[in-house]
Amino acid sequence: MQNMSAWMPALCGLLIGAVAGFAVRRARLCTFGAIEDALMGGDGRRMKIFGLALGIAILGTQGLVLGGILRPEDTTFAPPALSLISIMLGGVMFGVGMAMVGTCGFGSLIRLGGGDLRSLIVVLVLGACAYAALRGIFADFRIIFLEKLALPMPGDLPADIASLSSLAAGIDLRALIAVLAGVSLCWLALADTRLWRARRLLTAGVLLGFAVIAGWLATSLLGDDFSAPARPQSLTFVSTIGKAFYAGLLNVGGFNDFGVGSVFGVIIGSCLAAWYADELQWEAFDDDREMRRHLAGGALMGVGGILAEVYGDVAVRPAPVDLASARAMIAEVKGFAPLRGFRGLPEGDLEALAAIVVAISHLALSDAPKIAEAEINPVIVSAKGQGAVAVDGLVVLAG
Repeated sequence: MQNMSAWMPALCGLLIGAVAGFAVRRARLCTFGAIEDALMGGDGRRMKIFGLALGIAILGTQGLVLGGILRPEDTTFAPPALSLISIMLGGVMFGVGMAMVGTCGFGSLIRLGGGDLRSLIVVLVLGACAYAALRGIFADFRIIFLEKLALPMPGDLPADIASLSSLAAGIDLRALIAVLAGVSLCWLALADTRLWRARRLLTAGVLLGFAVIAGWLATSLLGDDFSAPARPQSLTFVSTIGKAFYAGLLNVGGFNDFGVGSVFGVIIGSCLAAWYADELQWEAFDDDREMRRHLAGGALMGVGGILAEVYGDVAVRPAPVDLASARAMIAEVKGFAPLRGFRGLPEGDLEALAAIVVAISHLALSDAPKIAEAEINPVIVSAKGQGAVAVDGLVVLAG
């Protein structure tokens, strides 16, 4: 059984997600609804609340960066190359899907917490399609084609505005950019006197912003890097729904993840808010047309959301590989930083990990039976000289 430290990020995700879900449900916040209010009704209050949350998140997150707690290059959102085509294609797909469903992945979780069975279908389809794009049938197209068309950043810098601006100016502009952007967004919301009378909206914006900061802080400081080496992350609801879907079906160890914990936390928090307000009720599709729209929208958000998220931290080789190639692949993946002695941790047994990569890659040569695909997840890497163990795996036979 994994020790408690390995589950701390997931428990933090559960708590942070519950706070966000409760606050957003009580305030009836919705990204799609906020855009609709601003464009169709001329009411920008909910947009300003999201701006307030974003401003607080920027100030707090960049404070963590400046304090040396969070490193942008250790996240999936600031790779040294930007997959612009993948981001644009995914953004369009996600936007169309959101319009078809009437909300995003986060909003679907909020609705599900109130008893909306339509959102249950959306979440299941979104999760399945997200995982298909992340590690399944669409993963090869994403990694081999779309992510290969990435724009490399100068000097191998992380692809974030502060790093690139600092390079252009010759001085570190991160603090200045963070203060200008964060304070401006907060001021736009707080200067609107109408919002001071909408306490639930204001409270939800503040809590949502601090929830994002708390996510980055928790995943930067907590967790057992050898039981579950993971990158810093915060609230995001596409890949995490896919991972929750996979964990529920095939790998219970996948539940010890901050993002997966936050998915269930949002549902629980929303459910508590709906119960408190006496709003719990079952809702279903009105007709087959509405169901088709939600199914298609969930699929588009799942695949599009993964394409729009920035990964780019993969190593690809034709199978089988030898030990030298396996070592090179491991060296290319920045997410393995904890195993290379990052932040004073003991170095992991990378030779044992390379041996596992070699072994599984040779399954490609098997003819009896012939193997269509194989995956091992997770792999626990012990300290140098103590080996590595594949905890769970999946092999799909051809035909």
